[in-house]
Amino acid sequence: MMNKTVPALLAVMMGATAWLAGCSSQNTNTQLPTATVVGPIASEKLDNALGEKLDYKIIGIDAGAGSMVKTEEVMNLYGLDKWQLVEGSDAAMTAALIKAYEAKEPIIITGWTPHWMFKKMDLKYLADPKNGFGGAEQIHTIVRKGLREEQPAAYHFLDKFCWEPADMESVMVQMIDGKDPEVAAAEWVKNNEAKVAKWVEGIQPVQKEKLTLAYVAWDSEIASSHVVEHVLEQKLGYEVELSQVQTGPMWAGVAIGDVDGIVAAWLPSTDTSYLKKFGGQIEDLGPNLDGTKIGLVVPSYMNISSIEDLQ
Repeated sequence: MMNKTVPALLAVMMGATAWLAGCSSQNTNTQLPTATVVGPIASEKLDNALGEKLDYKIIGIDAGAGSMVKTEEVMNLYGLDKWQLVEGSDAAMTAALIKAYEAKEPIIITGWTPHWMFKKMDLKYLADPKNGFGGAEQIHTIVRKGLREEQPAAYHFLDKFCWEPADMESVMVQMIDGKDPEVAAAEWVKNNEAKVAKWVEGIQPVQKEKLTLAYVAWDSEIASSHVVEHVLEQKLGYEVELSQVQTGPMWAGVAIGDVDGIVAAWLPSTDTSYLKKFGGQIEDLGPNLDGTKIGLVVPSYMNISSIEDLQ
């Protein structure tokens, strides 16, 4: 199987792996999203002083991601007119977080679970009393229309694919610890044969049929997409092409039929705008993972508890 390059993951490994290994010689000149660096958080109540320390910047991910769209809505809901949502990537966001966390400096990011950063760092969500982010979500599997008739084996597997947040996190942690996504996915499948067997039970393998799956460069979606790819190739005989794109093109690709499916649709809140736009052109196979969440995340040492504290 051809080795596939995952730029976002490589960027994380360059910065995060060194930190996780306790390396004191990490190059601090790596380009990161702009965020003002200040000293340790004081214990007194933080109000506008925090905004000034952070230059009123919230560190986000790639433009067009559902979580970015939702964060902008939440910022409007709470009247955070002074604040700016900084576009970047999952890799750049986590690198900025690690840099701030190591020095016990303040930082606010757009976060989500499942994510390895919650296992490696003591973080917390800011309370959302107006429920702007919408609470708990699910990750859904979406496929193109006609897949059931044209590729029934792939369709029925994707329909059965379902795992737990702990499963996804275990793959993500292996990746951040330095393993290639394909290797981490293969090891997870090997260690979870009973669960995988239920996914493929009763499905007749094919002979090198081609399939295209798309995903966004979030560690959670890198993990799930590579596990699905491995099962499709090693258990069901497919030749799978993984296509890394941004959220909008990912949904559009399924809608127009260029992409056979995705396992990366965050619903009902995060990707709701894409579901409304393309819902009539795709088939939603339902959730493949329960218990997801998005919101504004800070290190637990920060003396702030609610989005309202940013007003």
